[in-house]
Amino acid sequence: MSAPPATPRPAATLLLLRDGPGGLEVLMVARAREVDFASGALVFPGGRVDPEDHALADPSDPLGAFRIAALREAWEECGLLLARPGRAAGEGAFAQHLAARGLAPDAGALVRFAHWITPAHSPKRFDTHFFLARAPEGQEPVHDGREATEAIFLPPAQAVAEAEAGLRTLVFATRLNLLRLARHGSVAEAMAEAERNPIVTVCPEPIPDAEGNVMLRIPEAAGYGGSLFPAKDRPAMGGRWPGQKG
Repeated sequence: MSAPPATPRPAATLLLLRDGPGGLEVLMVARAREVDFASGALVFPGGRVDPEDHALADPSDPLGAFRIAALREAWEECGLLLARPGRAAGEGAFAQHLAARGLAPDAGALVRFAHWITPAHSPKRFDTHFFLARAPEGQEPVHDGREATEAIFLPPAQAVAEAEAGLRTLVFATRLNLLRLARHGSVAEAMAEAERNPIVTVCPEPIPDAEGNVMLRIPEAAGYGGSLFPAKDRPAMGGRWPGQKG
């Protein structure tokens, strides 16, 4: 008798956007090859929702803790802070950093973009909400040199092209979200499209094809331009997606 599917852990991912010389760019982090998740992959900042995130969240927002987790992870991983004047009451380094500067997390700057759940067959699963936000002006991303070896803004199409050329590694969810972003030429355009479109949950289903390869089926209504995609760069053993820890 097979074991029941693992319960997905709440997680959040933030796609920080800016208008570059050639159009839309998104912040990405290159994971060190020594880390135990998304090893060597190019990912968006993100991770699990921590208990401390709930204290900073708007209690009237069902996704409040997810938004705080996305903001916190961007600050922890890249040093970029989306905040507004206010009072942050809570525990942990993020809350203390905000409180010392008379700031509160700017959760209102985030726009919902996608909702992905790791497939049921994976031993570790995540229930991940993806958000878009305009990158804060006057701040430059940094990396810690241990978990991350690079923190850079890239045009979405360039990140995909470099992966196809074997220069980068992308997991499945990252690749599809980059392709979706690549349709847009500016931050305003991407944010407007995200605000218009309803969120359809994606939980990829593996489908073997006639040649022995694996495709992944997702809902066509999710907005990725189809329902069946090659499973290249799909999550490694453990079912992790970009920015998701442990």
